[in-house]
Amino acid sequence: MINQQSVPSHEHTVCRNPATGEILGHSPLTPVDELKQIIEKARIVQKSWARLTIGERMRYMYHVRDYIAQNAEEIAEVISRDNGKTRVDALSAEVLPAVMGVNYYAKQAKKLLKDRNILPSNILLLNKLSKIIRVPYGVIGVISPWNYPFNIPFAEVVMGLLAGNAVVLKTATETQMVGRKIEECFLAAKLPEGIFNHVNIPGHLAGSAFLKNSIDKLFFTGSATVGKQLMKEASETLTALVLELGGNDAMLVCDDADLHRAASGAVWAGLSNCGQSCGGVERIYVHEKVYDPFLALLKTIVEALRVGHDQDFNVDLGVITTQRQVATVKRHLEDALAKGAVVFARSSQPEGNGSGHILPAYVLTDVHHDMLVMREETFGPILGVMKVKDMDEAVALANDSDLGLSGSVWSKDRKYAEKLARQIQAGVVMINDHLMSHGMAEIPWGGFKASGIGRIHGAIGFDEMTQPQVIVNDIMPFVRQNMWWHPHGKKIFQGLSGAIKFLYAKSFFRRLQGLWSLLKIVPRYFMTQ
Repeated sequence: MINQQSVPSHEHTVCRNPATGEILGHSPLTPVDELKQIIEKARIVQKSWARLTIGERMRYMYHVRDYIAQNAEEIAEVISRDNGKTRVDALSAEVLPAVMGVNYYAKQAKKLLKDRNILPSNILLLNKLSKIIRVPYGVIGVISPWNYPFNIPFAEVVMGLLAGNAVVLKTATETQMVGRKIEECFLAAKLPEGIFNHVNIPGHLAGSAFLKNSIDKLFFTGSATVGKQLMKEASETLTALVLELGGNDAMLVCDDADLHRAASGAVWAGLSNCGQSCGGVERIYVHEKVYDPFLALLKTIVEALRVGHDQDFNVDLGVITTQRQVATVKRHLEDALAKGAVVFARSSQPEGNGSGHILPAYVLTDVHHDMLVMREETFGPILGVMKVKDMDEAVALANDSDLGLSGSVWSKDRKYAEKLARQIQAGVVMINDHLMSHGMAEIPWGGFKASGIGRIHGAIGFDEMTQPQVIVNDIMPFVRQNMWWHPHGKKIFQGLSGAIKFLYAKSFFRRLQGLWSLLKIVPRYFMTQ
């Protein structure tokens, strides 16, 4: 667990509160050369874990659920202090969806992982009954980020374990106190030793370390740059990957939208967690008929936001987690202003800036797609708003991005909104809401284009945790051989040709001819050579 004593810096990670700089604790580093032993041990234990019934594995996960429920406020406090987000954010966007997710996956595991029978596709093969079974990969690796350090890895770990895998979790260096809290949750379930493992390996070494040590599948959430590098390395061993690589989400506001809901939703989905949400609103395209009233509402809400260190719950936005991210946000803001953007609204900011991680929220107008805030993932408290003449233009602008994680359409006409949603190139599109879909355990999560490959959550998420194996069973043991087996001859050729005519010829007479030729070779089923 957490080593609170002073130890040499090369042996541990110093965990600090990004709002105050306060040292929260120390997390022991995992030597990279030990990862191979951890994976090998996990592979041995996984064999017996996979032999357990799904019901037995479910019971372990219910213990995890109960531990989270009993310690929810404490976990939220750890997340807030380690990441910098408010405690309300930590509870609502991390702890609550995690506990709901554990409960959902445990209850649905039997249904989603059960064998699936396949009906024969043709009368010539009626004696072949097939089924698809889901086979765990073995040992899966999970590399998780610092922005949602509790909830993002939790679903992957739970689904991986329920599916019969062993799991090795590497949590972000920046939020190791949360990583150790996750470890605590699974230790409380008294899982078989070695079936779940938490490691603390520096981020720049982790991906290569997993791949070089024969992990069976790797789940990575992070930047597109790192994701592409992992794909290159994984190609050497054909290791399967699931990559969630961020977004630059578009929000489309139609002329019939509920503007108060849309403005409030934009603030929550774009600025909660200080905008450090891969599926958060970054770009807003508003129909010209409602552009001015929408902006007026947005200005009122943003300027009322309280930003700073969450000491008494009276804070709406916390702090930026890392100094590197502070620099990125400032660079994007400076680029936009230099290219003509206007600060239309700005939240308050407390006097002084403590550790330098406190930034106000901004609404920018007069933005365009030559600006970094509209082209790249800012991952900070900045909303860029553009006026559009119609929603066709909005869709075109929304799709003018190499990222496509999620998006949203805001309209009172749900049918029309869905029509627009179907045109948006993103993995998840919400109507009259945004960002919250990641907390819906039943739906798949993932994106188009450079936002990644593969999906987590839902039934598709369980598919990612397993490999499909097909069992084909011949249910007619008295059949001695198939018609097309050796020895071949003209009669066999004509009989098989007759089968095609019988099944697919246009005329009834041709079908009868084909049936006659087919029947001549049917006795082969019951003959020995």
